[in-house]
Amino acid sequence: MKVLITGSSGFIGSALVNAIAKEDYEIIGIDNHSDYYDISLKKSRLAINQSLNCFSHHDLDITDFDSLKNLFSDYKPNIVIHLAAQVGVRYSLENPRSYINTNLVGFNNIIQLSTENSVENFIYASSSSVYGGNTKIPYTTLQNVDHPISLYAATKKANELIAHSYSHLYQLPTTGLRFFTVYGPWGRPDMAPFIFLKSILEGETIDINNNGDHKRSFTYIDDVCEAISRLLEAPASSNENWDSTQPLPNSSNAPWEIYNIGAGQSVQLMDFIKLLEKKTDIESKKNFLPMQPGDVHVTDADCSDLEEKIGFVPQVSIEEGLSNFVDWFRHYYKI
Repeated sequence: MKVLITGSSGFIGSALVNAIAKEDYEIIGIDNHSDYYDISLKKSRLAINQSLNCFSHHDLDITDFDSLKNLFSDYKPNIVIHLAAQVGVRYSLENPRSYINTNLVGFNNIIQLSTENSVENFIYASSSSVYGGNTKIPYTTLQNVDHPISLYAATKKANELIAHSYSHLYQLPTTGLRFFTVYGPWGRPDMAPFIFLKSILEGETIDINNNGDHKRSFTYIDDVCEAISRLLEAPASSNENWDSTQPLPNSSNAPWEIYNIGAGQSVQLMDFIKLLEKKTDIESKKNFLPMQPGDVHVTDADCSDLEEKIGFVPQVSIEEGLSNFVDWFRHYYKI
C-alpha cells in the first residue's frame, strides 16, 4: 500500500511519517521547504524520516502540476494525505497571494491528480479557522461555516467545497480534518506554544492578545497522528440517510466527510502560560494587547462524530503534552 504525504517535512506531516512507518506502507513524501519558518527545523525533521527504509522524499512544490503529474505516474499512490499548505492567520494579511497559490491552486493540483490516478482515500487538512464568526461552543461539524474572518480560513473552507465537488463528480472518497491548535515536539515556530516557550526561556516578553482572554483546544501531535492513522483504513463513504431537502453540512450523498480533530476540551490561555512557567520554573514577562485582526475568542472541538467513526478519543493531557514539548525544546535548542 502506497501513501503519499504532502508537506512531509512539516510539523504534522513529519510526525505522521514516523507514526505510520511501523505499518506496512510505502511512504512517498513531498515538500518544498518554504521559508515561511525556519528551514533548518524542517530539514532536521526530514533527516529523521530519511532513516526509515519505507520513506522516500521528493523536493517538489504543489503548484508545479507537471512535476506532480510525473510523481503520481511513477508511484501510483493508493492513499493521499494532503497536509502541505500556506498556514497562519496573520500572515494571510501580509501575503495573500501565497494562500491563493498554495491553498487553492496547489490543492486543486493534488486532488485532480488523485482523481486521475484512482486514489482510494484522499485525506486533507482543513482548519478550525473555518468556524470564523461562529460563537456557539463547542464547534461541531454540523455548524454553518460560511463566515470566515481571515483569508486563510476562506481557503480552507474552499478546500472543503472543492473536495465535495470531486467526491460528487468522480466518487473520490475525501475526508477533511479541521485541526485545532496542534502542539508538541518538533512544533511550528510561528504558533503560540513555541513562541511563548521560546520567550520564557530567553527572558523575552510575551505578547498576549485579547488581554489573555482566550481559550484554545490545544491538541497534542501524537493524538492527531493516531486519528489520521486510523482514517487510512476508513475512507469516506456516502451517507445513505442524507436528505437533500435538509442537507447536513458534514456529510453527503457523495463519499465526502468532515471531522474535527481537537483535544476535547479548551484551556484558558493564561492557564496554558502558567503551565509553561511551572514546567520551566520561570515567571514570564507579559505584554497584554487587544484582540488582533482575524483572531477568535474561543476554540473548542466536538469530536464525537470522529469517535463514532474510528473510536478516536484524545489521550494526552495538556500537562503531559507541555512537559514533553518543553523537554524536546530544551534538548533540541540546548537551552
